[in-house]
Amino acid sequence: MKEVFQKRRSLFLGQCLKYLRYVLNDHFVLVLLFLSGFLMVQYGELLKHFPKQHWWIDVILVIVTLALLSLGKIATYIEAPDKLFYLPKEEEVVAWIHQARVRSFGVWAVLQTAVFLLLAPIFFKLGFSVPVFVVCLLALLAIKWVIMARKEQVFFRAGHFSWEAAITYETKRRQSILKFFALFTTVKGISASVKRRAYLDKLLALVKKGHDKTWSNLYLRAFLRSSDYLALTLRLVLLSVLALLFIPNHLVAAGLALIFNYLLLFQLLGLAQHFEYQYLTRLYPISETQKLANLKALLKTLSYVICLIELLLCFSFKAAGLLILVTVIVTEWYLPYKIAKMID
Repeated sequence: MKEVFQKRRSLFLGQCLKYLRYVLNDHFVLVLLFLSGFLMVQYGELLKHFPKQHWWIDVILVIVTLALLSLGKIATYIEAPDKLFYLPKEEEVVAWIHQARVRSFGVWAVLQTAVFLLLAPIFFKLGFSVPVFVVCLLALLAIKWVIMARKEQVFFRAGHFSWEAAITYETKRRQSILKFFALFTTVKGISASVKRRAYLDKLLALVKKGHDKTWSNLYLRAFLRSSDYLALTLRLVLLSVLALLFIPNHLVAAGLALIFNYLLLFQLLGLAQHFEYQYLTRLYPISETQKLANLKALLKTLSYVICLIELLLCFSFKAAGLLILVTVIVTEWYLPYKIAKMID
């Protein structure tokens, strides 16, 4: 049993490494290097000129601590057929889950400790001594252990192992990882659900129903009702808003917002293949050029609406100019270029 799960883990990690090279491409690494350098300089300046009124630093540290404690899922690599084929070996599966919990705790404990060691100078500025800081680290690790143990209880119902709960948990865990990679490239194995959101039906009226708008209506429905596109848009727009509101350097904040906008547009290009499984759509008397023109119109509208929202929160003329310039370039040049490649 152990060898089976270890092989699954190796296969999934190999899949993640394959997609990781698309994430860490030359442009993204360059942006990360500049951003890391900027953050290091700002961190050094903060330590040199530590504010007397540091309540906001306390709030940030509390948020970081809570976030680190809540992060982390148990990687079990259990699959749906296991509840049938490995039912006689349930005890071995439960033993594997216990090992998986310990392994996951180790990974996240190392990450948590590394983050707090990076933040150690701030704690010392706040008056923490080295022994007190070490005790806090150990206490947080103990809390992390308890939290991971509580997460393991998800796999059990009334003291008995629940195959359904374990399969659902592992499926969601893998999907969350694959959806992250899907921000940068096409990923196989992502499942999506569709749900009508009646409160958004009024937005469908914004697109006229006509022969030349057939695909515009379909794409808008897919955007509003798919569990992927709308949720992804809201998350990335929220990150852009938070960056514009809380990062003091307006140009850096605008740069981050533009990165999020680029990732969003890249991911929304997947709408072009959303109805590929519906073979009857190929009978529509509509050319491929008209179909992708409808997609381009929808994505352009979304891009400019998001840019307008960000401009309302941009408190610098230079940052606003940067937002407008890059948005226009990406929307009017990059987007048509990518869609033209789809036609080719």
